[in-house]
Amino acid sequence: MSLVLEQTQPVPLARGTDGAVRVAGTRVTLDTVVHAFERGATAEEIVQQYPVLHLADVYSVLGYLLRHRVEISAYLAERTERRTSLRAQNEQQLDSTGIRQRLLARRPGGVESQ
Repeated sequence: MSLVLEQTQPVPLARGTDGAVRVAGTRVTLDTVVHAFERGATAEEIVQQYPVLHLADVYSVLGYLLRHRVEISAYLAERTERRTSLRAQNEQQLDSTGIRQRLLARRPGGVESQ
């Protein structure tokens, strides 16, 4: 029996129309996998948390992460900056003053004291 070495398969990552990189064929973002790994989760634990993922794909993504830390760090920083900017825009456009009271007032029985 001889071992047949295959050509390296592409990393199962795809960029969506929103600019987010996801594990191909899923809605799980690269950010999610990276943050779980950085918190100490193993590939197996990540698959348990996100059963739509395949173990081989997670290992492939983690291998890519370990080989491309600088690029992934830059991508994550860009995503954080974008998220912060969008949050600031939303907060400017939406008046959140008194929102808790307005929401509580919608409850049956009116405003509860908390």
